[in-house]
Amino acid sequence: MRKLASLSLDLDNKWSYMKTHGDAGWESFPSYLDLAVPRILEFLDAHALKISFFVVGQDAELEANHGALRSIADAGHEIGNHSFNHEPWLHLYDKQKLHAELEKAEQSIVRATGQTPVGFRGPGFSLSEGTLEVLVERGYQYDATVFPNLLNPLARAYFFATSNLSAEEKEQRKALFGTWKDALRSVKPFRWQTPGRSLLEIPVTTMPVFKTPVHLSYVLFLSKYSRTLAMLYFRMAITMCRLTGTEPSVLLHPLDFLGRGDADELRFFPAMDIASDKKIRLVGDCVRLLAKHFDVVTMREHAARIEERARTPVVEPRFSV
Repeated sequence: MRKLASLSLDLDNKWSYMKTHGDAGWESFPSYLDLAVPRILEFLDAHALKISFFVVGQDAELEANHGALRSIADAGHEIGNHSFNHEPWLHLYDKQKLHAELEKAEQSIVRATGQTPVGFRGPGFSLSEGTLEVLVERGYQYDATVFPNLLNPLARAYFFATSNLSAEEKEQRKALFGTWKDALRSVKPFRWQTPGRSLLEIPVTTMPVFKTPVHLSYVLFLSKYSRTLAMLYFRMAITMCRLTGTEPSVLLHPLDFLGRGDADELRFFPAMDIASDKKIRLVGDCVRLLAKHFDVVTMREHAARIEERARTPVVEPRFSV
């Protein structure tokens, strides 16, 4: 039997990137969903893929976004929870505020898509012991926030250097993209031990052993310098996953399908100067390579299949910022 791989997309919107970056104007919730979602769905249909979309509750709250979000659910894709306010300092919330945040997102997502989320990914890979406890209390099947990436500090430094954030806002966001402790966590699924029951964690896959990112935004960034190098790097990641018995969970973003001229406010994001058609062709090559060696499924199905197998390691939730 072939090993599984899961594919997910964090449906971060134009305003959520601007908010995290400290840019003015995000409060009006500018959106590119009407542009990005049809492209993404066309791509997934062409590759016969069903994946998981992690949706921000604030986007689901707005009637203007309902058509785009409903089209995702109608196409048979899984809808996960990506918080309501998309604040990468979610780990600073107390449990009461976390419950309110997740409940509000759940209600908006159900109204917009007809699906009740069973999976969660924290904005900016923000996670805490309190978040895990709240996810268990709310009956979630899995979390998908952990990002074991040794380049986290460099990514955060680059983001801060290009931002309009104050010193106070940078302090608030100092765990953006994950901490050193997150970087050292397993790239394979494990269970968090929390009061009541354990919770399955499916980390965002990074290069086994080397712990460098393999999500497709990073591959696209490498392609600015050499498309051949970018594909060689992704091919190496797939080979390392196969050699180490790692079933990859690969991450996409809407900006992997948008390029030069599509969202000028997000020029600070790496690879946004590449034309969208070139980006989509490279993403297609990566997805075909992934599907050549693994059966690509939604994260919900991946989680269910993991639950059917032998016991996964249990980890105590210890976090530091």
